[in-house]
Amino acid sequence: MRYHSTRGAAPVLDFRGATLAGLASDGGLYVPESWPTLTANQIADLAGLSYAETAVRIMLPFVGDTLSEEELRDLCEQAYGRFSHAAVTPLVQLDHDQWLLELFHGPTLAFKDVALQLLGLLFEKFLTGSTRRLTIIGATSGDTGSAAIDAVAGREGIDIFMLHPAGRVSDVQRRQMTTVLAPNVHNIAIEGDFDQAQALVKTMFATQALADRFSLSAVNSINWARLMAQVVYYFYAAVRLGAPGKAIAFSVPTGNFGDVFAGYVAARMGLPVERLVVATNVNDILHRALSSGDYSKGKVEQTATPSMDIQVSSNFERLLFDLGGRDGAAMAAQMRGFDASGAMRLTNAQQQGAAGLFASARVDGNDMALAMRWACEHAGETIDPHTAIALSAARALDTTAPVVTLATAHPAKFRDAVERATGLRPGLPARVGDLFDREERYVTLPATLAAVGDYVAAHATPSA
Repeated sequence: MRYHSTRGAAPVLDFRGATLAGLASDGGLYVPESWPTLTANQIADLAGLSYAETAVRIMLPFVGDTLSEEELRDLCEQAYGRFSHAAVTPLVQLDHDQWLLELFHGPTLAFKDVALQLLGLLFEKFLTGSTRRLTIIGATSGDTGSAAIDAVAGREGIDIFMLHPAGRVSDVQRRQMTTVLAPNVHNIAIEGDFDQAQALVKTMFATQALADRFSLSAVNSINWARLMAQVVYYFYAAVRLGAPGKAIAFSVPTGNFGDVFAGYVAARMGLPVERLVVATNVNDILHRALSSGDYSKGKVEQTATPSMDIQVSSNFERLLFDLGGRDGAAMAAQMRGFDASGAMRLTNAQQQGAAGLFASARVDGNDMALAMRWACEHAGETIDPHTAIALSAARALDTTAPVVTLATAHPAKFRDAVERATGLRPGLPARVGDLFDREERYVTLPATLAAVGDYVAAHATPSA
């Protein structure tokens, strides 16, 4: 399997190269040159398999000859052996047709663990025997940072620098990052929002002085290996609800478009997906893009769902590239226009291609709170605010298919918002129960390339 940039001008890489690079050198995102497909019989054969074995079956076509099947199986068993639930991503029934897919049983209580536990092991595997040292730079709206730090803390050959918007993540999210005191972990609170943090990361990748001195890589969902790992739980859930004999709908709380793009990949691979609901909060650029073709930035509003307080969804470029005929030059021109003006119109091909599979919804704070209360009072489930955004959209969807809402974070990560909506204050699981007694370590910097780039250059180890 070979990987091409969405903007067409970067080197074509194998899976190892694409994983270590993260972002393509032309500013694009790596995608597989083709989508592997599973037959109905192959999907049916997934029923009853463990999560790790399901992961091997789904991911093997993507890794090509960079890993053997046994090597991939060993990595999957290590990654998913750290989860607190034997099913890794268990399904919970809410009523006759609504389900939750709990993705928060990993070490940092968020869905990002599903991909990042594996990504950390892949980095280590691909660096073994090499003198290369990796400098990971990432931006987080909350959960990616803690999951990435947990996955690579203390690992040989890796430094990680994680940017988060100061004051715009929950106290639990911040502490899960800043209390990891491993010498290769560097937390940076920037004086700005997530979009500024994400833009700084992209700019640093494109800064020649940094690229020449350090071997830069990404853990955000711009890294293809992360998305590949997230495809697995769509298959795992769907076969337990009747696939391939029955189509399943999924409702996904969406900010950077990575999680829902993984559902698109699953559909391209042959999984019968009846609908993918892109559930946004009031920062609704994706809802506007999918419902009217208008992909234009607005002002980021701070909400109780910080992981969705985004106006630039990086992974949306992967969808537009695939729906637009995989024309890298056209995609590059479209993104240059967006970068210059902050606005873009989807082409007819992009709009029509998305319309067949995607639905979208804009859910405000009141409807989010109502969904949290409904889950608590009618199904006995306490859910976090991001999951509530998706559940609200799921319950409004007009379909006869089972609807699976992706539950992306443990409710204790957003204790204040849950308590306001339900009157219940969820406690932290025992394995992180001492979080508020741990020492924190981070720096606060202005959201400028000079400040952040200089800090990275001063604290990272140059590549051999």
